[in-house]
Amino acid sequence: MSGGKWVDPAPFEGVRPRVPWWVLVPGKAKWLAALVALVWLAVVGVVRLVLVVVRYPVVTVVPVSAAWCWWRFGLSPLVLALLSLVAALAIWAGLDRRSFLRHGWYRLVTEWRRATVYVPRWRSVMRLSDLAKRDRGREYRPRLRRVRSEGWRDRVRVRMVPAQSPEAWELRRDGLAHSFGARSCRVRVLRPRVIELDLIHRDPLARPLPVPVLADSAEVDLKRVVVGRTETGKPWRLRLLGSQVLVVGVPGAGKGSVLWSIVWQLAPAVRAGLVRLVGIDPKGGMELGQCPDAFDRVVYDNGSEAVALLEEIAAEVKERATRYRGIRRLWARSTGEPFTVLVVDELADLIAYQPDKQLRERAARATDLFSSG
Repeated sequence: MSGGKWVDPAPFEGVRPRVPWWVLVPGKAKWLAALVALVWLAVVGVVRLVLVVVRYPVVTVVPVSAAWCWWRFGLSPLVLALLSLVAALAIWAGLDRRSFLRHGWYRLVTEWRRATVYVPRWRSVMRLSDLAKRDRGREYRPRLRRVRSEGWRDRVRVRMVPAQSPEAWELRRDGLAHSFGARSCRVRVLRPRVIELDLIHRDPLARPLPVPVLADSAEVDLKRVVVGRTETGKPWRLRLLGSQVLVVGVPGAGKGSVLWSIVWQLAPAVRAGLVRLVGIDPKGGMELGQCPDAFDRVVYDNGSEAVALLEEIAAEVKERATRYRGIRRLWARSTGEPFTVLVVDELADLIAYQPDKQLRERAARATDLFSSG
């Protein structure tokens, strides 16, 4: 009361105490939860340790084994074992260099590059290249799955984030190559959401390769003519039987090397009469004139004689197709007639840059028959 009037007291403005939720949990449940958490942490630790050993077997197993040998047998046996290991590796490399590189050296390089290049830089590169996304406070980052080094390239397998397409990686190839210290980068799709980056470090085809020599015509396989080697080290084979081969490239790209590799591989069959080479060189013999003896017929211009030869070969194709009807679709050795290979250097001079309209149309009709046959 104040002067005969009632005054309401001030409301209570104290903060309601909040008790942590684990205080309300019974004691037995706390011990059970702690036991489950310890077991979970132990399982996660073991799994991560196993993954580290699997990903870096040499880096982890070799130092641990060396430390155990030092502790168990002393320094002298350890040095002797290391020297024996180095000698065994040197003998292995001398006897089978390819096997040593594939199963020994490249695995060591793989572990080194994964541990020093890709793992430390992965998060930063993904964020700065805008390949990692954020939604509702959570970051979605492409996952680095596997790294395989082959000396001239690193194959990096990646699992993309949801709603991401390989085109997003194609647009950032140059940035990825520079970020990981490579000369170039290529993107391949392996399966949904999984891509592989080819990070190129050097050109494996920079040095010329020796051309294999076939001693017998029986070794010539027109379905698998070896004309070189791919960048992976495997033979590069071309199918000549029942197909047409078009080689396109800028000057100096190696078109002539492909041509003469084919001629070289067919040489035993040409000598045996199983293959007949026919050539057209509109440049006056600058290319095919280097070895005219390998050809049954060769024309060194793009005039009427060259077009007539095209039409002659086209007529031969049509005539053989008529005789083979109902018997076979492709040429075989048992036919008793040679397999004809037409070599045209600079085909555009015949069907595109030919100044004579009539000759150009005749050449185009003849080449259309080749492509449809």
